[in-house]
Amino acid sequence: MEYNELFARTELLIGREAMQSLATKKVILFGVGGVGSWCAEGLIRSGIMHLTIVDSDKVAIANSNRQLPATTQTIGQLKVEVLKKRLQEINPFATINAIPEIYSADSSLSFQLEQYDYVIDAIDSLAHKTHLLTAASESGATVFSSMGAALKIDPQQIRVAEFWKVRGCKLASALRDRLRKGVKLQKPILCVYSEERLSNIGTEALPDADEKGSFRKAQTNGTMVQVTAVFGFTLSGLVIQDIVKMKSASKREQR
Repeated sequence: MEYNELFARTELLIGREAMQSLATKKVILFGVGGVGSWCAEGLIRSGIMHLTIVDSDKVAIANSNRQLPATTQTIGQLKVEVLKKRLQEINPFATINAIPEIYSADSSLSFQLEQYDYVIDAIDSLAHKTHLLTAASESGATVFSSMGAALKIDPQQIRVAEFWKVRGCKLASALRDRLRKGVKLQKPILCVYSEERLSNIGTEALPDADEKGSFRKAQTNGTMVQVTAVFGFTLSGLVIQDIVKMKSASKREQR
């Protein structure tokens, strides 16, 4: 088995030079839950060879409806370790760095965002997310972010827009409120979002929905895989498209 064999169908579409460019880019992904886990899969299956995944949580039973690492056999295991094993089975040539930590203002410098070409935000904590977007926007990396994927059921309503143009998303609205009062973003950030707004109606399931994660959520909301996975794959698609476009532009300039 060779690298070229794994990605022959991708190379057929985007060409060898773009594949070679994919293989050189360094990507860091924060959060490998309902959105981030599928993003990681999309990146590795597309030919990304250098991926760092960051998440401190362990697999919980309530993750099983939407998160890639969650099966009845992985309950209690670190999400990043479960996902790393799967990703390396997909592409054993890839370098996967699994960091079981929380991104926060206190830990931010340890991640050395400046060494990456792409920073992907798929974390839930409002405070941590605000800090990450601010810090990432000050780095040289291209940044993509997931807005709220909960309380939605229709993947056809998923959209992409620049952060300040996202509409109908409570998480984006809360982030903008914080950013207006603090440090401003230093570059445009494309976000995956949906304007769909549903409500929890099966509240009798609430006691079983607690995932006992790394931070206390203000509210536990229902989520479904057909939405979270499309969010994640869209994020990975944004990375791949950006790399391919840059390579195409570079080829045109050389002519």
